[in-house]
Amino acid sequence: MIKRVLVANRGEIALRVIRACHEEGLEAVAVYSEADRLAPHVRAADAAILLGAPPAADSYLNSGKLIAAARDAGCQALHPGYGFLSERAAFAQACADAGLTFIGPPPAAIRAMGDKTEARRRMQAAGVPIVPGTATPLHDAAEARREGKRMGYPLLLKAAAGGGGKGMRLVRAEAEIDSAFQGARSEAQKAFGDGALYVEKYLERPRHIEIQVLADGRGRVVALGERECSIQRRHQKLIEEAPSPAVSPALRRRLSEAATAAASAVGYVSAGTIEFLLAQTGEFYFLEMNTRIQVEHPVTELVYGVDLVREQLRVAAGQAIRVHGGVLQPRGHAIECRITAEDPFNDFLPATGVLQYLRVPGGPGVRWDGGVDAGNEVTLFYDPLIAKLVCWGESREIAIQRMRRALRELLIVGLPTAQPFHLRVMDDPDFRKGELDITYLERVGQRLLAAPPLPGLERAMAVTAALLADERRSAARPVSPSNLPTFQPSAWGEEGRREGLRE
Repeated sequence: MIKRVLVANRGEIALRVIRACHEEGLEAVAVYSEADRLAPHVRAADAAILLGAPPAADSYLNSGKLIAAARDAGCQALHPGYGFLSERAAFAQACADAGLTFIGPPPAAIRAMGDKTEARRRMQAAGVPIVPGTATPLHDAAEARREGKRMGYPLLLKAAAGGGGKGMRLVRAEAEIDSAFQGARSEAQKAFGDGALYVEKYLERPRHIEIQVLADGRGRVVALGERECSIQRRHQKLIEEAPSPAVSPALRRRLSEAATAAASAVGYVSAGTIEFLLAQTGEFYFLEMNTRIQVEHPVTELVYGVDLVREQLRVAAGQAIRVHGGVLQPRGHAIECRITAEDPFNDFLPATGVLQYLRVPGGPGVRWDGGVDAGNEVTLFYDPLIAKLVCWGESREIAIQRMRRALRELLIVGLPTAQPFHLRVMDDPDFRKGELDITYLERVGQRLLAAPPLPGLERAMAVTAALLADERRSAARPVSPSNLPTFQPSAWGEEGRREGLRE
């Protein structure tokens, strides 16, 4: 029986999992690096354990420390969140070997879908359409050249061991093969420790559509509709929505059937996402599977009324999923904007510093999944995500208007964020009409990012900064984490004392 869960992550997803644990009547143990001592997830947990120095290799990527923390804390299970070790089959296996329930899919399913060429072979065997290309790694650039002659250009060279745009090169002519092959292989080796590549036919201006699946250990696999994830920068998603403005009920059924077949083909259990490319012709092709909870899962939760993280906890405990079968129909529309510490007017350059002031939007249909509070420092050690702002409405138009209002209410002082970019997208004619594809930012980025932030937003930030400066002068002390009210972060001392937790 699961009573206590180690949350092996940080930021907003750690806080999201901790809340779900508490709603399920479970205790949650947080972990943190020295850079995250004052983080919200540390305060929210029933206990917290220091992992080590800020670099991820010394903390959130150190599997040995995470498993030792879980065992020392008396946890029966471990939730990996997303990123870090969440899609490492070896980590899932190490948890099992240590007697811990890994709240996610079996190691074999992670392994099958983590190897992109193996995944393509399995999908092909399961009758799931795949992008034309190779199902085995390329031996060298000469083989890539032969495939280019067979399939025609343009084509994509892609890393076999990972995704996220790393180890990927677009090749539009044979003359580009050699340099593209070397560059992609080198990048893949550095990112994944494996330089193997495969090749796919490049689709011009497809949409990125993904299907949320949920499976339990009793043989049930259900699909919870699609998410539109076409607004990307360098293969990193910026805005997501559900349902997609391009997906009809008939197409949703076809996508859902393909997604459940894909999950069943690898014996999948827990929450996962099947990603597809939707061509302009209306045909769709398997892209990859994310064997974890997704950053953008809240939009699915809002339109289908399902708490995906709580379902993960129930499945891990051997219970059945609480979702009816069949193709579910969405209710309303939800949009998510990733609020990151990046400067959209300076090529999305990551920003660091203390978040001096934070005013969170509210009102009907507004959800804020945040991982940073005022007074916290944003560093270069981790992903720049500050929060996810999610808005729901009875229609897409209402959801857009609600997001526009919420973005104007949001006020962050201390460092630049992507907030003004999102505001401009909400007003963009192409976005409002739903005319999206993965080249959206390339097509409209110049008009969206040509000018500085909106004058009204600049004034609000300037006034708030001035008030903060006056407050600092009056108090004769700077606003910084060291001057925030102190608190006892957990019942656990840094020596791992077991005070305050129920046995």
